[in-house]
Amino acid sequence: MAPELERRQPPVDPRLWRYATASRSFLLLIGLLALAQTAVVVGFAFLTTRAVVDAIAGREIAGTLLALAAVVLLRSVLSFARERVAARASARVESQLRAAVLDAIARLGPGWTATRSTAQLALVAGRGLDALEPYVGRYLPQLVQTVVATPILLAVMGTADAVSGLTVLLTLPLIPIFMVLIGLATRSVQRRQWDTLTHLATRFAETVQGLSTLTVFGRQHRAADSIERVTDDYRRETMTVLRVSFLSGFALEFLASISVAIVAVTIGFRLLDGSLSLTVGLFVLLLAPEAFLPIRQVGVQFHASSEGVAATRDVFAILDEAAAATPSAPAAAAVDRGAHVLRLTDVRVRDLPPVDLEARSGEIVLIEGPSGAGKSSLLHALLGFAPATGRIELDGRDVRTLPPSAWLAWAGQRPGLAAGTVASNVSLGDAALPAATVAEALSLVGLSDVDPEQVLGIQGAGLSGGQAQRVAVARAIARHLRGHAPVLALDEPSAALDAAAEAHLWRSLRSIADAGALILLVSHRTTARAIADRVVRLTGAGVSV
Repeated sequence: MAPELERRQPPVDPRLWRYATASRSFLLLIGLLALAQTAVVVGFAFLTTRAVVDAIAGREIAGTLLALAAVVLLRSVLSFARERVAARASARVESQLRAAVLDAIARLGPGWTATRSTAQLALVAGRGLDALEPYVGRYLPQLVQTVVATPILLAVMGTADAVSGLTVLLTLPLIPIFMVLIGLATRSVQRRQWDTLTHLATRFAETVQGLSTLTVFGRQHRAADSIERVTDDYRRETMTVLRVSFLSGFALEFLASISVAIVAVTIGFRLLDGSLSLTVGLFVLLLAPEAFLPIRQVGVQFHASSEGVAATRDVFAILDEAAAATPSAPAAAAVDRGAHVLRLTDVRVRDLPPVDLEARSGEIVLIEGPSGAGKSSLLHALLGFAPATGRIELDGRDVRTLPPSAWLAWAGQRPGLAAGTVASNVSLGDAALPAATVAEALSLVGLSDVDPEQVLGIQGAGLSGGQAQRVAVARAIARHLRGHAPVLALDEPSAALDAAAEAHLWRSLRSIADAGALILLVSHRTTARAIADRVVRLTGAGVSV
């Protein structure tokens, strides 16, 4: 976001109402509680004044003290209610925004996420939304309290004593002016802190992911030094935020104290010359700090919520991008069983040559070509992982109107296994997958000797590279066996296999195709030609069949 836009950002981002509906009723309820709290503050000042004046005059004050105790109790109850409502509302707002962010990422699709840092997205959806708790639970309620209480208290003071009311009215704007000036500085340094934290999270995630490669090439220490430098930057930015926060806190307290002192001095002189009664003077003097308190607390809570405010920029940026994108089609049911025709017409991925292709059920279409010719990119276009022009149709329907899970099963070059059992990896996306289907899929890829209940570590730790690759292929086959995917797209499924395992896999794929599957097979292995019905060769100049 440009600095000019940041300076124009209102105290409450209006997008909050649009994306988190819980915030609407929450602020209404907070407003009602603020009104009640303001009435209690006025009542407390009035009863305290009456008790003091009556005590000086020697009158009975037992009833007044009893009423004063009731007001104090009510004030405590209202404060507790506000904290409780704010805590519950902030949890609901966070939950709604997190669900909205995840839905937005899903609607933007894998092609969008492929261009983003997963560590940054995780940070935004995790800590970024957690940081909204002070913003929603403290800053917004205090802002509402200020909007409601300050005008009422000024009106009450002005009615009781016009001079004191005018003094507060003239000195009160000094606090917002300084708040705006300090707030601009705070927003800038907080933005830098959040950006540094995002950079640190991304760098750390990338380093951990590539640690084995870095170690082999002796670069692990340099990576650690880089993380240390970014951590140092984050520490410095954090200390800058704290310095600005302490400075602003001092400035606001100093201005409020000076303003209250001016009111107190004027009241004192008028009490001495007899132009002001003790009742009115004491009442106004008790209200003066309360008039400045809400706006002082807004400054305090703004700094406490500054990280959440900085995080909302990234949160709303994702939501706005998803809202501006073409609305996604409603989730469709799986494509019916039967014969199918997949047709690609002038499909161009990035700057690669256009591809025209037609494949039918029962066929294995082998896609060959040199590295960089666009074989994997073509499969990514089918999945929505990569933007493409042209038309991709299944039985005459544009596949962009179908979720990939409704018609396509895929196994990529990276197995993409998760911690859990082998069976849970095979049944990913289909919790009701029968154990018999899991066993059949594993058998078809040559893993009948692998226990489906074997527990794997992160990224499939516990299996060899070839076994992990075959589990990924088994997952795609299992979806087809369940009738969820008439089309199988397999990207180098035998890259990590020996000759015997590869031959077993080719026989299984041929039998699956003969049973009605449409298989798009990307492979460098010349042995794949033996099972292919057609061979499509991608080159830098175009397509040959």
